Amino acid sequence: MTSRKTDVNQQLIRDLAGILNDTNLTEIEVELGDLKLRVSRHAAAVHAVAAPPMAFAPPPAQGAAPASAPATPAADASKNAVPSPMVGTAYLAPAPDARPFIEVGQKVTQGQTLLIIEAMKTMNQIPSPRAGTVTAILVEDAQPVEYGMPLIVVE
Repeated sequence: MTSRKTDVNQQLIRDLAGILNDTNLTEIEVELGDLKLRVSRHAAAVHAVAAPPMAFAPPPAQGAAPASAPATPAADASKNAVPSPMVGTAYLAPAPDARPFIEVGQKVTQGQTLLIIEAMKTMNQIPSPRAGTVTAILVEDAQPVEYGMPLIVVE
């Protein structure tokens, strides 16, 4: 923090926190002039920095997990949960009027498509990592998902 006093709009923080709750995101960041405001569900709740924003942040090394990724209670729901391999929007069916890829109680084979995740306007099929029975679908259709978030339980 700098020694310069910055008036932070508390209503803006409340509005951003509301957006987090409405969208199931874990963090949102806004830049207003030289004020950079980040609201997060984990770690520190609010960061206000009066400094020029960073123009580029390199992605983490491939295969490396984020250093400060906290475990979420949902992630501990089942050791058999299929985690999201990316950030995006999950769709349970190939089209809005189509039948879902899977249903609870259905037997699936390894490699069978469980759902799709749209990321950067690309539809990515998410295959089952193992054969088994779908015991839970942990996301809703068109729900935003984050990397590592449990999607479906296959036992």
